[in-house]
Amino acid sequence: MHIDIAGLAPERIVFETSPLAELGLALHALSEPGHHPGLHGWATATASALEPDLADRLHEADFLWRHTFSDVFMPFAGVRGGNGRTGANLAEDLDILDRLDDERFVSAALEFTCHSLYGTGAPSPLSDATMRARALDMAAARGPRQVEFTEQLLTGPTSVRRWIRRLFEDCDQAFFADTWRRVQVQLVADARHKTDLLRRKGLGEAVGAVSPALSIDEAGTRISADKLTEGRTDAADPAVGPGLTLIPSTFGWPHLNLLHAPGWRPVIHYPVHHPELPSPASVELLQLRMEALAHPMRMRLCRHLARSAHTTGELADTHGITAPEVSRHLTVLKKAGLVITRRRGRYVLHQLDLTVVARLGSDFLEGILR
Repeated sequence: MHIDIAGLAPERIVFETSPLAELGLALHALSEPGHHPGLHGWATATASALEPDLADRLHEADFLWRHTFSDVFMPFAGVRGGNGRTGANLAEDLDILDRLDDERFVSAALEFTCHSLYGTGAPSPLSDATMRARALDMAAARGPRQVEFTEQLLTGPTSVRRWIRRLFEDCDQAFFADTWRRVQVQLVADARHKTDLLRRKGLGEAVGAVSPALSIDEAGTRISADKLTEGRTDAADPAVGPGLTLIPSTFGWPHLNLLHAPGWRPVIHYPVHHPELPSPASVELLQLRMEALAHPMRMRLCRHLARSAHTTGELADTHGITAPEVSRHLTVLKKAGLVITRRRGRYVLHQLDLTVVARLGSDFLEGILR
């Protein structure tokens, strides 16, 4: 992952906090506690205290944050003519979300169906029949909830916008307002500290303090992220409004999220702490599983399988290989006990067993979830 920063003025690089972005990762931690071993206590207590109606509504919309982190949670980066600044509170962040035009809102909300095209500048499904058909087809592979949501979004985005805003406001009332008051102090302090590093010691020091997975080239023209995915964006693009925003998160580990959608301001969403994980597995079992992961394509497949269950066809489409090739790699992973398979109707879904993967150690888990 690369962010080009050649010609970008230092004052255009800012550290900010975003309650909406933090809410997104909090919801992700609630729906995928296996990704966040250090948050099990918070997730269990919060989930058990949810009213049944709110819990059901969160379940209906969890594809916005469970497997892919929708750019809906960072609207400040996508408002045309905006300054890339976040809101001072959740209400202000939601006001910024309301300013996103329909095409950008819909494309961001449908990342779970079109993630393989993310970063390519694909046309909006609102205006392109091919993309509309693709979104509906990929939603069908995910399940009936996703199909219903996609149909409603493509037919009437305004009503979906209102539904999502109300959902986030209810989350704020139910649990997030208290959570944000607790974590905001740490996030503000981190953003101030990184801003001070940027001003006193330069971008290299600031980037190094954000994450060891980030680096800057010798010429100071490109920031690179060590992630098992590919993408590129230009922070100095005048068509977007030059700038780069970095946002700390207490719920983020081990994810290091980079917003790199064409026409959006680049964003680095980074964790501020790293909890300990259980000890590794036995040597014999570790050897078996590491041999299964020795192939680079299987590592890349694991990145997607860690985030959600996928069909063989989806994996083939995403990685540009044939379905038989995917099947051969999945067979190796299954023999090592790393992948579980289940059937839903005519679809066979494969997913990484995160409980097993966590036993491989924090480096591997962080690498595939980053």
